Amino acid sequence: MSTEPQRLHLVFGGELVDPSRTEFVDPSQIHIVGMYPNYAQAFAAWKAEAQRTVDQAQTRYFIAHLHRLRDEELAAGPTEELGN
Repeated sequence: MSTEPQRLHLVFGGELVDPSRTEFVDPSQIHIVGMYPNYAQAFAAWKAEAQRTVDQAQTRYFIAHLHRLRDEELAAGPTEELGN
């Protein structure tokens, strides 16, 4: 078993309203590529989807660093504070 902390990454994308912004045309149609245990695997998945959709100018893919959403060392991470 690895002693390194797990660094989860989510790869997702879809059609944007404007390619210079990150607002999706229809958030219900966001393509979830997958969840990856490290950046290298997430990058490979992102690159494959970006290349697959290269001719679709309004389509963009992103890598979300899920491990940054919550700091396990703090009593309450920033995402837990959103509902209050």
